[in-house]
Amino acid sequence: MTRLRIEHRTGYAYDRKVTLSYNEARMTPVTDSQQVVLESALKVSPAGAVLSTYRDYWGTRVTAFDMQVPHDFLEVTAVTTVEVHRSERVPPEGEPAGWDGLADESVLDGFSDWLPQTRLSEPGEEVRKLVAGLAEGCGPHEAAHAVMAWMKGEMQYVKGVTGVQSSAEEVWNHRKGVCQDLAHLGIGALRSLGVPARYVSGYLHPWPEAALGETVAGQSHAWLEWWDGQWRAWDPTNAGPVGDFHVSVARGRDYRDVPPLKGILAGGGGSRLTVSVDVTRVA
Repeated sequence: MTRLRIEHRTGYAYDRKVTLSYNEARMTPVTDSQQVVLESALKVSPAGAVLSTYRDYWGTRVTAFDMQVPHDFLEVTAVTTVEVHRSERVPPEGEPAGWDGLADESVLDGFSDWLPQTRLSEPGEEVRKLVAGLAEGCGPHEAAHAVMAWMKGEMQYVKGVTGVQSSAEEVWNHRKGVCQDLAHLGIGALRSLGVPARYVSGYLHPWPEAALGETVAGQSHAWLEWWDGQWRAWDPTNAGPVGDFHVSVARGRDYRDVPPLKGILAGGGGSRLTVSVDVTRVA
């Protein structure tokens, strides 16, 4: 178990005044079977924003707000304390599902959101053929691990090669990308086999050896989950299962379902973005 305090700050400095904006923030972690949010707060500057919260279709906590006064900057700060206990979970009994189980009509219906490819997850014909070969003679669970091992050997974590709209096929052609890209490629590969898979956004404490109370520069992070009779969480960037230093914020079909901050505005004429994530282990 770990208890983490996370401060995520996102700021925009506009070239000209914005007269009106409508925004959505997905920056507050969820409470689920693997983590519990102990306290959370979200602050918007300048003052005067009207805030409301709701759960979206995917179960993410969304803070919606509008700014109806002229402003030349916008800063959103989310502070959360969350307790994570993935390593203490006892896996459910029973064997992973086989291919026949994944092809059952009730599974196809129940996981219909997580099986179709999206524009960002489509891996292309080359990847489809490669992973089909990896899956030969394997059950879904073993096939998923084979895909993750294949990605570890083929892909490099490199910033600046791709953008937020890059598809899994583009990422594969580069053989390079960031956490978002690796998650999209893994999801696309798994879906091409008929394995339900979904995108997870959140935070990562990058330094487990840090002392209690020591604040470190954390990361907004992305990984994936696949279903083979139960949901399995895997971090393709770090080539291993998700642990107690990962904090989930949102799940969706791909990045477009879970951006930390998005909106529409009138005015601005361009902007400069700054993002920081500070993480402190408090227990």
